[in-house]
Amino acid sequence: QVQLVESGGGLVQAGGSLRLSCAASGSIFRVNAMGWYRQAPGAQRELVALITSSGFTNYADSMKGRCTISRDNAKNTVYLQMNSLRPEDTAVYYCNANCISTALSDLDVWGQGTLVTVSS
Repeated sequence: QVQLVESGGGLVQAGGSLRLSCAASGSIFRVNAMGWYRQAPGAQRELVALITSSGFTNYADSMKGRCTISRDNAKNTVYLQMNSLRPEDTAVYYCNANCISTALSDLDVWGQGTLVTVSS
């Protein structure tokens, strides 16, 4: 029905930057909120940043001032620009989208995850 494909993860040194992208495709009528979550080894998945279809944003306290979430509604794509990365930012980053399918079903969709590793 609806798929999310993430890209942009990788290995970066502490203090460096990465930009993650996530594109939604499939039987989409409308994409509502989109967000990024992360899960470190042995930890629970946590919100990193969220953006609504109108552009309202919300950030985890740990990421405020260090990342910016944005979206291109025409491309159903969300971006996460992360700066001043720290080793504790190492995690698998997951894209999430709340969508309305063409069958008018309310869907909560997750991407497959992309690994971000920050070396000290």
